[in-house]
Formats: sequence, C-alpha cells, structure tokens
Amino acid sequence: MIKYKSLHHVSLSVSDLGKAKDFYEKILCLKEIPRPDFGFEGAWYQIEEQQLHLILDPYSQTIREDKKLSSREGHFALRVENYYETVKWLQEKQIEILEKPYSKSGFAQIFCTDPDGNLIELNVEQNDLKR
Repeated sequence: MIKYKSLHHVSLSVSDLGKAKDFYEKILCLKEIPRPDFGFEGAWYQIEEQQLHLILDPYSQTIREDKKLSSREGHFALRVENYYETVKWLQEKQIEILEKPYSKSGFAQIFCTDPDGNLIELNVEQNDLKR
C-alpha cells in the first residue's frame, strides 16, 4: 500500500518558455523559484506547499486536439481566494474562460488554458462565493 503525504508538483511541457512564463507570472501571478540546471530550459513555480514545473520542448503538444474550453479534459486545479475577483482579473487580461460557479463538484470553477493549450482550473468552495 502507498501512503501519500501530498501532491508535490505538476509538470507541463511548453513550446515557448517566454510565452509560458508571461502567462504563469503575469496572468496567474505565480512566483518563480530557483531550478536546477538540467541541461534544458524550464521554470519552476511555488504554490503553497506544491510546485508547478514547466519544461521547454519546442515540439510539445498537449494531448488535447480540440482546444475549446471543456471541464472534461485533463487539467490541474489551483484554489483561489475569490471567485469573482479572479474572473474579473482574467477578463481584464482578455483570457478566455469557462465559468461553472455552481458545478456539481461543490467547487465554483473557472477554466482557462495557457498558451500551449494546457487546461487549468481555478476554484473556490461554493460556500465561499463572495462578491
């Protein structure tokens, strides 16, 4: 039996590291942390006790052929403090979003994609919906 403590990190391949870093830093407001020199480019971000790792691969492709926003595609989720402020921020940055404030999951969900089409969910507990 495996006993888990937590999710440590998620790794995503990206085809343009500059565009990806702009998105994750300027749109999602993540803070980059030091990364070992693996002999290839990438970036690491700290999110509370977890990390997001970007790996440069110029030939990278997400497995999503249809790039339309869908909550049924593979994705990772980040918990945010305020649903409506997050929606407003993303709209101001002209990021296409799919809103599901009353999802059956119990989470108020916002979906968007990074420049490579990697799907991201931003959520809060529905009980925490605040204006």
